[in-house]
Amino acid sequence: MRLQPGQEAIAFETKDIFGNRISLEDYRGRRLLLSFYRYAGCPLCNYRIEKLVLLAPRFQRLGLEMIAVFQSPRSSILHYVERHEAPFTIVADPERRLYRAHGVEPSWKGLFRGTVRLPSIIRASLRGFYPGRVEGNLAQLPADFLIDEALTVREAYYGKDVGDHLPTDDIERWLRERQYA
Repeated sequence: MRLQPGQEAIAFETKDIFGNRISLEDYRGRRLLLSFYRYAGCPLCNYRIEKLVLLAPRFQRLGLEMIAVFQSPRSSILHYVERHEAPFTIVADPERRLYRAHGVEPSWKGLFRGTVRLPSIIRASLRGFYPGRVEGNLAQLPADFLIDEALTVREAYYGKDVGDHLPTDDIERWLRERQYA
């Protein structure tokens, strides 16, 4: 079942890739971007992570915390994704428990629709992000959730194709609006 804006965020407890326990409740009183990605070797996913790493200082100044969830095991995330030295939490969810709880599903239609992202794939490869080992469901779609201080979902963005994430301009707009709310 897909989440809707205004709905209470789904409670969870898990560990990050370094073994630290995290739960949604840890983020009460803070704003959170909870992002779901495909697999650690996905060039589009790594391109997005790189962009978030570059934007992280600005987003953090605006009060945003981030959690990135991958369907890959910890070892693959450490190999492919952690090289970005992300200043935010990364979670391995190879059993896809968090994906199912948040209604984040695969779609073969979305996989094929992703071919329109050829310019992004080229940009990713120019940045050194080449296809790696596919882990989990190849057709997994991404999703992004903006969660407010009361742990209420303010934006539930389900990707329509394998590279479709909530635009970073929309994230910043939400943060700036919330800054004066």
